[in-house]
Amino acid sequence: MKWFVGHLGQVGDLLVTHALLAVIPLIIGVVLAIPLGWLAHRFRWLRTPLVVSTGLLYTIPSLALFILMPLVLGTGILDPLNVVIALTVYTVALLVRTVADGLASVPDEVIQAATAMGVGGVRRFFTVDLPLAVPVIAAGLRVAAVSNVSIVSVAALLGIAQLGSLFTDGFARNFLDPIVVGIVACMLLALVLDLVILVGSRLLTPWTRSGAAA
Repeated sequence: MKWFVGHLGQVGDLLVTHALLAVIPLIIGVVLAIPLGWLAHRFRWLRTPLVVSTGLLYTIPSLALFILMPLVLGTGILDPLNVVIALTVYTVALLVRTVADGLASVPDEVIQAATAMGVGGVRRFFTVDLPLAVPVIAAGLRVAAVSNVSIVSVAALLGIAQLGSLFTDGFARNFLDPIVVGIVACMLLALVLDLVILVGSRLLTPWTRSGAAA
């Protein structure tokens, strides 16, 4: 605690950077995964190629991907953009199947009722299909959020400052305090993101609360 109090400003700055590097790819990944998941759901022949190919992206070791990004993008090795894009790739890899499964979970009778009421395809997707798929998508999003918080730490090995820097600093000096603070901070950040997604999901699906209350 003494070390933490004495380095509160440093830890706070690293925490903010870590959160941004984890959350920005999460948002971009969701935006990209929704149309890809819709394609996998809408066209059955596309489901296996899309789900398998995006899923394979998650098997790429994070450190290797962080190193590869500057070669592909032409950025500097310390550019945070490398981390953002790499984690966006991982987020898409996790969420494409989740989005497809979420859309598949929408009851056929609801779709038929919306169609009978004259709700067009695009409007139905945004007002019926996607909202009903939110609980399934949110479950995958919670996994992706925790995963991002963990993977961001690896970028500290390349010198990109965030909470992972506390691990490398503590290891280099054989000093446990910053390592413990870094672990606790990462866990708290993951818990906060998980809670935000959970609350957001419940706010977007008020009918689930009504059903539970009934």
